[in-house]
Amino acid sequence: MEGVVSEDILTVASRYPRPTFAEVLRAQQIIARYLPRTPLYYYPSLSEMLGSEIYIKHENHQPVGAFKVRGGVNLFANMSEEEKPQGVITASTGNHGQSIAYGARTAGVEARVVMPQGANPGKVEAMRNLGAKVLFHGADFDDAKAYCERLAVEKGYRYVSSGNEPLLIAGVATETLEIVEELPEVEAILVPIGGGSGAAGACIVAQAVNPRIEVIGVQAEKAPSVYLSWKERRRVTTEKAETFAEGLQTRAPFELPLAILIDYLSDFVLVNEEELRRSILLLLEKTHNLAEGGGAAALAGAIKLKDRLRGKTVALILSGGNLSTEKLRWVLTETGV
Repeated sequence: MEGVVSEDILTVASRYPRPTFAEVLRAQQIIARYLPRTPLYYYPSLSEMLGSEIYIKHENHQPVGAFKVRGGVNLFANMSEEEKPQGVITASTGNHGQSIAYGARTAGVEARVVMPQGANPGKVEAMRNLGAKVLFHGADFDDAKAYCERLAVEKGYRYVSSGNEPLLIAGVATETLEIVEELPEVEAILVPIGGGSGAAGACIVAQAVNPRIEVIGVQAEKAPSVYLSWKERRRVTTEKAETFAEGLQTRAPFELPLAILIDYLSDFVLVNEEELRRSILLLLEKTHNLAEGGGAAALAGAIKLKDRLRGKTVALILSGGNLSTEKLRWVLTETGV
């Protein structure tokens, strides 16, 4: 890709050390003490439909129903004793918040999660059940994030960014490490992108293990800030993020994962709301797994890139399965089921 990375990305990203493959290996050792490996299953029906060898990495089988818990466990396992008493605060649309709540509970640290108004009620309940205090502010993730950062300064909490946090990226990278360990012949890995930590982690692992592996990001057309930033090699924000897939609802990219994606991401595709809905139903029908909108994004991307991926061995990351009953009914209605 031609052009240069804009100075604001490099300047801000340089404040955070990029996670190394060695740190991903250490994270894997830590995470193994708390979380089981998630399944990587081959699906003949999807393979026949797409003309590729399709495997799905089931992060929806995690204790909190999503991949981000890997990062939370790794973060709190590396937290110093001096940091713990102040407690942590973070902003989330749901899965990252559950990750922080889960990790904080393992370390005995008080956690606060700021969520946008109208957040997924199942995710809210899950965080509270894990002991986190949930606060609500704003219409979307970026509103909640701004309020969260203000509270962190005012109250002295340890702020945990859902994107610019090397320990989180190293932790979630272990999902891709498990893929390449179990499926060394994999040629392409499709990853949903909201904040970009999962895709950044996938890039780190692929570059270290086999740079020929294509890491392909998938984002919603109605929340394309990371896609636009990757294409233009500068930080692009959008006024709205109106996708129903709350895990993809970001109006601004995080600098650290974006810098990694600019360097190593092989390709990037946008999918529309109908494609996300139909992929949720396809996963339910063909794999008997419930995916949330972001969790279905990798399959939606693979369908869109069907011709390009034909004949390849492909892994799709089903990043989360926390779809509310209400939203499932809506998906079924909107797709005419």
